[in-house]
Amino acid sequence: MVANLIDHNELKHQLNGVKICRISTVPFFMASQLKSQVKYLRDIGMQVVLVSSDGPEWAMINAGQGLSVKVINIPRSLKPWQDLIALIRLTQFFLFHRFDIVHSTTPKAGLLTVLAAFISGIPIRLHTFTGQPWITLRGFMRWSVRTADKLIGVLNTKCYADSFSQAEFLVKEGILSAKKIAVIGQGSLAGVDLVRFNPDRWSLSIKQQLRQNLSITASSKIIIFVGRISPDKGITELISAFNELLSMNYDVDLLLVGPHDQDCGGKSSLDLNSARQCSKIHYVGYTECPESYLAISDIFCLPSYREGFGTVVIEAAAMGIPTVGTKINGLIDAVADGETGILVPARDDRGLLAALKRLLDHPDELDRMGKAARHRCFQYFDANQVNAKVAEEYLNILKMKKMIH
Repeated sequence: MVANLIDHNELKHQLNGVKICRISTVPFFMASQLKSQVKYLRDIGMQVVLVSSDGPEWAMINAGQGLSVKVINIPRSLKPWQDLIALIRLTQFFLFHRFDIVHSTTPKAGLLTVLAAFISGIPIRLHTFTGQPWITLRGFMRWSVRTADKLIGVLNTKCYADSFSQAEFLVKEGILSAKKIAVIGQGSLAGVDLVRFNPDRWSLSIKQQLRQNLSITASSKIIIFVGRISPDKGITELISAFNELLSMNYDVDLLLVGPHDQDCGGKSSLDLNSARQCSKIHYVGYTECPESYLAISDIFCLPSYREGFGTVVIEAAAMGIPTVGTKINGLIDAVADGETGILVPARDDRGLLAALKRLLDHPDELDRMGKAARHRCFQYFDANQVNAKVAEEYLNILKMKKMIH
């Protein structure tokens, strides 16, 4: 865990002009997870360059002085020829710009970045683990992706996990040593923008209009999912549990907010055609304003098989919404089980159904958990605090490397 924050003005003074490259596989990750953090780094004087594949989400990043974008296509899945091209382009890019720090997130970007940065002689190489895809893999693919994570650990100067449980898991699995990995603050990548995710921004009339636009009645309780629409997010179990609620005559609607995995370069085989035929299931797709849908929702549901931390959980918490999620690494840090939400075993649609019923049947408990979730978010996950701690970590490493006095 990182030490107490130093003065904000001291960060601006010490880090002014430091060149950093933040890299992920897809721009959706940049826009949804790192947007506030890279702007913070820019505002304290760092020269920030973002690298990722092409995609419409780049339009959400307002590049300008101190913050620029470079498109280098990085496949999410194994594609040897395209991977080699991406490695060569990254290496050339690093040799040209001579960054002080490169910091990667997402698995494939992590591997190609550290190889290119090591070849290029970048002095500080960092990576943040946000969930291990090999957890759900078998055979050769599991071995190869695990090996890639080990290589990321060996070649980087330092690594981070966005939750304590994930850091412990990586050490226990022998991916890297306890000395090589840390968690910044209480976890999460960039915390939550508490101005943006504020339920008071939406008046009763606006919320009524949002419901009407979706053909949702005023009496209905809304269960919401926000994220990639893919099997490993537990969408199949969520739809199964929701259909059971409907069969029991619960007055509920389900919002699915986020891009389909195939639209993010993935290979999801999840078919939503049958779900779309149900008038109580609303597939919204990708949106730049998920908080507007959270504003009208009652329960956030994330029945994922694997997560790093689950930023969407604390975004929902900031809106005063408790979570029904799975008892997996990452989510056990993002959700205080029994206090800010309910955790159930992964791949368990019956357990998911029971947890959803519990909150629907006990509105006082639903309200209590929502208030507790919001309080915990303010206590630990304010983006301003988290981003400052990330900047402080950069400063500490630069000092350790004697690149700043």
